[in-house]
Amino acid sequence: MPAVRLVRWAVVTASLASVALPVCVAGAPAGRRTGEERPVFLVRPPGHHSRGDAEGSYAPLSVLTAPTAGLLSNTTATEGITRAVAQGARYVERSNVLRLPSGRWKYLPVGRTASAVVALDDPTARQQIAQSRAWLAAGRVPGSSPAQRAGAERALLSMRALLRPNGAMAAAWTPGWMYSWPRDSSFASAAFAHTGHDAEAYRILRYSAATQRKDGTWEARTKLDGSGPPDGRRWQLDANGWVPWAAWQWYQTAPRASRHARLAALYPMVRRAADHAAACLGADGLPPASPDYWELMTTTPNIGTAAPLLAGLNASADLARAVNRPDDAARWSSAAGRLSAGISKRFAPLGYQRTVDGQHGHDSAVAFMAPPFNAAPADLPRALDTTHRALLLPNGGLTPGNDPTAPWGGNAWTPSTSFFALAWAGTGKTAKARQVLDWVLSKRNSLGELPEKVNRAGGPSSVAPLAWTGSITVLALVALDGKPLPTPPLRSR
Repeated sequence: MPAVRLVRWAVVTASLASVALPVCVAGAPAGRRTGEERPVFLVRPPGHHSRGDAEGSYAPLSVLTAPTAGLLSNTTATEGITRAVAQGARYVERSNVLRLPSGRWKYLPVGRTASAVVALDDPTARQQIAQSRAWLAAGRVPGSSPAQRAGAERALLSMRALLRPNGAMAAAWTPGWMYSWPRDSSFASAAFAHTGHDAEAYRILRYSAATQRKDGTWEARTKLDGSGPPDGRRWQLDANGWVPWAAWQWYQTAPRASRHARLAALYPMVRRAADHAAACLGADGLPPASPDYWELMTTTPNIGTAAPLLAGLNASADLARAVNRPDDAARWSSAAGRLSAGISKRFAPLGYQRTVDGQHGHDSAVAFMAPPFNAAPADLPRALDTTHRALLLPNGGLTPGNDPTAPWGGNAWTPSTSFFALAWAGTGKTAKARQVLDWVLSKRNSLGELPEKVNRAGGPSSVAPLAWTGSITVLALVALDGKPLPTPPLRSR
């Protein structure tokens, strides 16, 4: 893919119609009605979610809203905190109430969509603080050190602030990120589930069920009201792995008295997703080429799609057993076996690089082959070490990959870096996992929020907080704080 396409990182301000796509044509462009106006796109710096082949007019970067540095929230409405407001301010401990340099408090009152500035110890603001603390206390805050626990608390509160009442999970609270990605949402659901916040985890899964397309796939992202995609961005097949995996993770933690009935409500979604994934596997056992989590199309199968689909098929098969659907379980187990064999034959000899043609370098998605997604193959520890060394930047974080056609620049990406904390925690390399987590947590901004990126100088950059980074960090802390996270089993028919 020409590198010039990587500078067209788009925020779409006009909606496009979507159409049903053929069962096994991953990433085919959405259709457009005759006479429909071409959308307007804003220029994004290299590395953010991209259509890759976006069409339309481009506006200057200067028109973009400034990225957030934090969030005010009353759990039904959210307001971003700008960097200017954040300067010299701090959150009241374990809350989304902001203490300003003047000593006054800024918060988002219940039933309001705009913030208010009140006196210190305002009783209604204090009530909101108490509610936030009670919510944290009702679950689990992982971490073995004060810094880890503080980071986990802030990540959980930020994830809660980004979660909409309908179950849509905003990636962040800045235009361009204020959409719900199935991938990011699945990680958030799993993180909520493993920290005792069952209602939030299940709400996300219900939203995923409501927004699934008839053919069992998902749009790349949806508007937060669930009304559909904001643009014609190519859909991504990896969602068919991530969503069933998240449903399986939720089921492992859900209250036993009610989980079976609630799983029954999700099962049609799981069945459609798994059937589509299984049908898409080729004679070599691999899925077709599809945009990966980079949101860029590849011409051959990529590990960023194959590994999540393996996790999802194994998860779906196990969920089928839980609802006594042996035929479904056998079908998906068989498909998972073929996919596992295909990955072993085509990706493993290359060290689980980005694509099977070996032309697109190392990819942080190698971590998707590790728990809690997949049982780690015997050769994975070496591949993790090799990939980490290849992607390590001078600032201590990782670039998503070293594909020569995708120049990411000198910014480290906190999701890609955090993948390795989770993978190493899942494979018993706890010292390595803690080292990565300590680096990620050290890059929180002045409000304690986890940013999307870390610049060359080692400072937080882009939007903060980012739900995906928060979710991965929380899951890694849970994995290090007691027994390991569960992994969907790979079973023969």
